[in-house]
Amino acid sequence: MAAPLASKAGSAGTASKPPFPELDFRSGARVEELNKLIQEFTKHDQREYDDQRALEIHTAKDFIFSMLGMVQKLDQKLPVANEYLLLSGGVREGVVDIDLDELNVYARGTDYDMDFTLLVPALKLHDRNQPVTLDMRHSALCHSWLSLRLFDEGTISKWKDCCTIVDHINGATNYFFSPTKVADWFYDSISIVLSEIQKKPQRGMPKVEKVEKNGTIISIILGVGSSRMLYDIVPVVSFKGWPAVAQSWLMENHFWDGKITEEEVISGFYLVPACSYKGKKDNEWRLSFARSEVQLKKCISSSLMQAYQACKAIIIKLLSRPKAISPYHLRSMMLWACDRLPANYLAQEDYAAHFLLGLIDDLQHCLVNKMCPNYFIPQCNMLEHLSEETVMLHARKLSSVRSDPTEHLRTAIEHVKAANRLTLELQRRGSTTSIPSPQSDGGDTNQPDDRLAKKLQQLVTENPGKSISVFINPDDVTRPHFRIDDKFF
Repeated sequence: MAAPLASKAGSAGTASKPPFPELDFRSGARVEELNKLIQEFTKHDQREYDDQRALEIHTAKDFIFSMLGMVQKLDQKLPVANEYLLLSGGVREGVVDIDLDELNVYARGTDYDMDFTLLVPALKLHDRNQPVTLDMRHSALCHSWLSLRLFDEGTISKWKDCCTIVDHINGATNYFFSPTKVADWFYDSISIVLSEIQKKPQRGMPKVEKVEKNGTIISIILGVGSSRMLYDIVPVVSFKGWPAVAQSWLMENHFWDGKITEEEVISGFYLVPACSYKGKKDNEWRLSFARSEVQLKKCISSSLMQAYQACKAIIIKLLSRPKAISPYHLRSMMLWACDRLPANYLAQEDYAAHFLLGLIDDLQHCLVNKMCPNYFIPQCNMLEHLSEETVMLHARKLSSVRSDPTEHLRTAIEHVKAANRLTLELQRRGSTTSIPSPQSDGGDTNQPDDRLAKKLQQLVTENPGKSISVFINPDDVTRPHFRIDDKFF
């Protein structure tokens, strides 16, 4: 009888003690402290915009859309009624799957304050009701060539100079749409338009601080009032429907089942100008599911998104040399985790620390095994081309993060705070210059339209990363009509 009594006494004594703080087994870090650090990072990383900043964002966006309308007028190559996809975050932030090794390094705070990615269709195939079959005979998985034989003679004639030409034995000529030639044409056209615009500057017009071609992407940094905005403009091919190569993915169970409709998820996809490791740069495009990812993001809990953003901030600098891991890899791993783990677990508001540690573990696992499946085309391994030396180097770097996540989080917080201080300093220097509302006649520049400002602030703060479709009338480029998901503004 003594043993049970001792057991009872021991359990009673244990119950009287305060609960032991939850610790991370690997690092010994306190989970509560990690959660607080993630919250602090989120606070500094996601800033609120006042009315003036909202107007500056709108003015920059208006300028970019008007510029693209003028590009369309140059040689009528771009579709007349075009539909863009505007994403918050630049290409370097992993919003689309494009190789980062060809991109110049830009830093928030030093080079820009806010960044966006704009997908601009050069060609559209929007009348397909069947699964879209692409010419993948010459390409690695997730990539394709695009023959203009899918289009009419007028389209072939317009874009012939942006194609590589293949003559067949039977005498027929095939024109393959070239991502590198399209990017060259796009950069040249944007440069011509910007040169013309700058010859006749208008009051309140953004200042073009930088225009650079980064591989197949055109990066523009605009100064508007006290803000600097980076736009990564990506020429793409736009499709309605779903590619046949990803058809089997739809047959599986997914975390978004029952939360959004399949029609929302498979409404369209893109070809972006990026080739595989051994692909032919002049011919090969990469499949992009950016439109679908915008929809899936609605189903991801805020705590998991906070952990993802914090993890991205840690790895984006740590794993930058050599270029092997991009934030898009981490995004794919997060989507796989959503499929793998119970929804009620991922919805826990105070589990951000667990999610951060899990993402680091997942990334290290992918590196050690040199395996990161594309979420939509799982048979495509996005790390297949890396050398053993590279993956082990990055795995060891991640091991140091996993051993002391608290310190690495503090470093990420200091970086984002430093970027914000730089932004505020530049704002103070430029606070004497105020831009007029885009709708004003240039009269009283200090009285912006409050209703417009409130609406714009609401759009910016409530719709991060959402799909913004823009319909441009090239005969009236001053009035873009844009839609955020299913709402029109």
